[in-house]
Amino acid sequence: MANKFAVLRQKMSPESQARAEVKAQAMLAEMPLNELRQARGLSQKMLADLLHVQQPSIAKMEKRTDMYLSTLRSHIEAMGGQLEVVARFPDGAVKIRNFADLGSKATA
Repeated sequence: MANKFAVLRQKMSPESQARAEVKAQAMLAEMPLNELRQARGLSQKMLADLLHVQQPSIAKMEKRTDMYLSTLRSHIEAMGGQLEVVARFPDGAVKIRNFADLGSKATA
């Protein structure tokens, strides 16, 4: 019989719990679109309905390695998120603002 995760977690040492939390946060901080969609509790069909496209379009989009920012933005917003473009340099990160109102300009 399988144990509940909460029970297993309680049996772990505080150090092990902390290490597991760090790993979990690292995994959540970076993931492909299909895993993000699944983590948000959405099927491809549900997301397709929100975006007013067919389900195969979602499957194709999730496999792409290159797409328009507007396409990615609408995908993220349909999942309830907000897309930010950040440039990372050795001496710091800069949020690029050019794309902040991309969605509103496209619909205007």
